[in-house]
Amino acid sequence: QVQLVESGGGLVQAGGSLRLSCASSGRTLSSYAVGWFRQAPGKEREIVLGTSRSGKNTYYADSVRGRFTFSRDNAKNTVYLQMDSLKPEDTAVYSCAARVAVLSNSVFSRADEYTYWGQGTQVTVAS
Repeated sequence: QVQLVESGGGLVQAGGSLRLSCASSGRTLSSYAVGWFRQAPGKEREIVLGTSRSGKNTYYADSVRGRFTFSRDNAKNTVYLQMDSLKPEDTAVYSCAARVAVLSNSVFSRADEYTYWGQGTQVTVAS
């Protein structure tokens, strides 16, 4: 069983940076494919990025590519979402998700492909 807890959200000015954390209790996150998603008010949940269990492959949504970066700290059983050059349109609740992946290099980009979810953390970017 995997329990995910996000932290690091908050209010930031446009152009600023935030780093979100997603910590796992239970099994080690390095055994799972991981994704970050976001949902803005009145909008559908959308993929931010998905990364393979192996760490070799990461998919970034076009809207964040070049600004957001994924990383892992296996010793802390934590994954991170570094968000730079933030824009007001990045305002949303951000959630991390995990799933078992038979193939170590598989990346998953749909929310319904993930099994475990954190509670989410609010990111607000002021213009």
